[in-house]
Amino acid sequence: MTQEAVVQRHTIVNATPEQAFAVFTQQFDAIKPREHNLLGAPLVQTILEPHVGGRILDRAEDGTECAWARILAFDPPHRLVFSWDIGPIWQLEESTENASEVEIRFLAEGDGRTRVELEHRHLDRHGAGWQSLRDGIGDEQGWPLYLERYAALLPAA
Repeated sequence: MTQEAVVQRHTIVNATPEQAFAVFTQQFDAIKPREHNLLGAPLVQTILEPHVGGRILDRAEDGTECAWARILAFDPPHRLVFSWDIGPIWQLEESTENASEVEIRFLAEGDGRTRVELEHRHLDRHGAGWQSLRDGIGDEQGWPLYLERYAALLPAA
């Protein structure tokens, strides 16, 4: 494994950047697998608040919530950047300075297609064990799964 503190993935969808951005931000609940959460009760909803300073949070059946990301840039239809406030042992980071960043860019490919590039960077900010976090988000059940679920919400490319 590389020691780079970044994970990069992409997909191409049959949608304009405007459509692709809207689906990603408005349907994030359908993209994020229910089993990917830090709550003690079954997850019923993931909410992406669509503005700088907003949060991404999970809500459980019992009403408990876990805000695990902060929206750092919301620039439709070009990009979305949010913090990743979950550390290497899959618990919330105590300090926002230890958070990594996820940037999703929506780039027109022509013919109504969009290249969606995801970059999860600054993983080393999480401190000791950041490599295991990188390996987890980079494997088949990490960002590739999210992009697969996202692409399934749009016409096949």
